[in-house]
Amino acid sequence: MQAQSPDSEPFPIHVAVVEDDRDTRDALCKIIQAAPDMRLAGTACTLAEGMAMLSGPPADVLLVDLGLPDGSGIDIIRATATQWPSCSVMVSTNFGDETHVMRSLEMGAAGYLLKDSSPAKIIDEIRILASGGSPISPIIARQVLMRFRQSGTEAASAPAQPADQSTLLSAREREVLDYITKGFTTNEIAKLMALSHFTVRSFVRRIYGKLKVTSKAEAIFEAKALGLSRD
Repeated sequence: MQAQSPDSEPFPIHVAVVEDDRDTRDALCKIIQAAPDMRLAGTACTLAEGMAMLSGPPADVLLVDLGLPDGSGIDIIRATATQWPSCSVMVSTNFGDETHVMRSLEMGAAGYLLKDSSPAKIIDEIRILASGGSPISPIIARQVLMRFRQSGTEAASAPAQPADQSTLLSAREREVLDYITKGFTTNEIAKLMALSHFTVRSFVRRIYGKLKVTSKAEAIFEAKALGLSRD
């Protein structure tokens, strides 16, 4: 995607869908096509079709079901992280167990919704995801919090290990972080890097996740503390 000119309209959110249930897939496609700020980038109903779709132009958001007839949507999530690194993945599924949830998040999913949301709610969640948020169904969020609390307790009792921060962020992420520390906005960074602002927000979200922060100020402070800032 090319950089946005000052006089152009905001970039539409390009959304791809991997869903094997035809009624659900048709409903998702219908609401996406009806949204003025979205474009349907592609659809797939099997793991094989989803993998093939990843060889095409990247979408900004990928909605993926986990229970596909020929495999697991988790394989698509993992492949998306490599082939569409700027794409934000949101799981839309009936699977709410801890194994599926944590595995999806570990593979790169930024959102996790159970199939109990209204069409209007899903559209709102897509916008939140594209803007750098992480929509998660409340019951799933509770599972994630409990898992991290447990991990935190285990980590507190383990001896501290020195960490190598040199490869914490990718070269592209460090470039975005450098612009952040210089005070550039997301739209300004998008223009400087010739990317859509959705792509830049995806980079920002990943930076925040890796640095374990929630704001620009915290990111700048943590980057300096870890020696990641060029200043």
